Amino acid sequence: MSPAAPGPLAPRGLGRTVVTVAFLGSVIGGVGAPLITSVALDLDVPLDGAQWTLTVTLFAGAIAAPVLGRLGTGSRRRSTILITLAVVAAGGLLTAIPAPFGVLLLGRALQGLGLGAVALLMSVARDHLPAERAHATIATISVASTVGIGAAYPLMGLIDQLAGLRVAYGVGFLLSLAAVLIAWRAIPRDAPRPAAGVDIPGALLLGVGTLGVLSAVAQPSVWDRPWVGGAILLLAAVALGAWVLVERRSAAPVVDLGLFVQGGVLRANAAMLVSGMGMYLLFSLLTRYVQTPSDVGYGFGLSGVLAGAALIPFSVLGFVAGRLTPWLTARVSARWTFVICAAFVALAAVLFAVTPGSLIATLGAMAVLGFGVGGVSAIMPRLVLDGVPQQETPSVLSVNQIVRSIGFSIGSALTGLLLATATPTAALFPNEHGYTTAAVWVVPILALSVAILLLPRHRVRSGGP
Repeated sequence: MSPAAPGPLAPRGLGRTVVTVAFLGSVIGGVGAPLITSVALDLDVPLDGAQWTLTVTLFAGAIAAPVLGRLGTGSRRRSTILITLAVVAAGGLLTAIPAPFGVLLLGRALQGLGLGAVALLMSVARDHLPAERAHATIATISVASTVGIGAAYPLMGLIDQLAGLRVAYGVGFLLSLAAVLIAWRAIPRDAPRPAAGVDIPGALLLGVGTLGVLSAVAQPSVWDRPWVGGAILLLAAVALGAWVLVERRSAAPVVDLGLFVQGGVLRANAAMLVSGMGMYLLFSLLTRYVQTPSDVGYGFGLSGVLAGAALIPFSVLGFVAGRLTPWLTARVSARWTFVICAAFVALAAVLFAVTPGSLIATLGAMAVLGFGVGGVSAIMPRLVLDGVPQQETPSVLSVNQIVRSIGFSIGSALTGLLLATATPTAALFPNEHGYTTAAVWVVPILALSVAILLLPRHRVRSGGP
């Protein structure tokens, strides 16, 4: 990652500002998860339909992220951030008003655009803060955008229980307004630079391809009819293939493919994809396990609020890892910091697999997982930005956000598949060994991500600083 001189317009407290906005965005994005059951009950929609209040947020964010990232490489990055956050706030308002389910879905989709703002916030830190502070701030932003969901679960679950669904969504709206105001007051104006154009055909093709991939991996129901799932994947493959051809001929590509496929960037993104699968697989297992009714023969029967509270150690240790990562990187290296943090994820999986009947051990596994997830999230921007020209920061990081989302989606789908295979015919819950077996799968997945990152490095000469 190239050193960055502090920008002359950088206000005091800029680092805290961008971290706060990223954290608020994470909480807003995580609003949907603890409210899915309430949406189904209050609005009288099927549970799998209510699940779309979470899925549509992920889809919208993944599709919008590369376009926002490209806009952020030009002279209107501040405007892009503020407009994006304002759209997120408008989406929050739509979720809070007593309107039909379709309006709620539209609001949740608009809230998903906040995912694209994360890369822009990182690029602000890289441009306007001294190098070491920029490293630490970017790491903290990445952690906040990942483990901040641990704050959303108990907060939104408790508000929903005490005051109702729309009040919980209303709190998300107020948080999004706070993010707009904080960013408006503190994000510095952009230095003069050429305006960034957006390759519209390329953006549309990338959006269709990303949507197809995410639909295939995040919505298992599309495989109820295998030809439907196959057709979606085929369409995604065709769209992404056409996107590559269009981008190679575009004067203003959405993603600089020459930069993206260079050794370090490609390797870091591949490691993010695979590690994301393993991390979210274990996260899903733990959150489902603690809510399983104890009369099944295992599980702890925690309510939604208590299950959300169980994520507090996950978030706390995640932020601790984010603070420790710069210190660790200074003593080993960025790649070996990733290895150490990935080892914590594997350790959490082993701890859960050998002591599934202990609530204390399960909470301990959640905390250890949080440390591993926080560390991987913190070090990933540094890995992916190694050798990247400074002006390409938001574009490259936005692609990394998509890769992370796809990895998380595959991990979630893999959880469902592994537990489904361990569920007896006509039974509602899987056998307990299904959880332990699925947890064991996390270890080789994380080992593969480490192997990818530790592949021999072949430096590609970069034109960046």
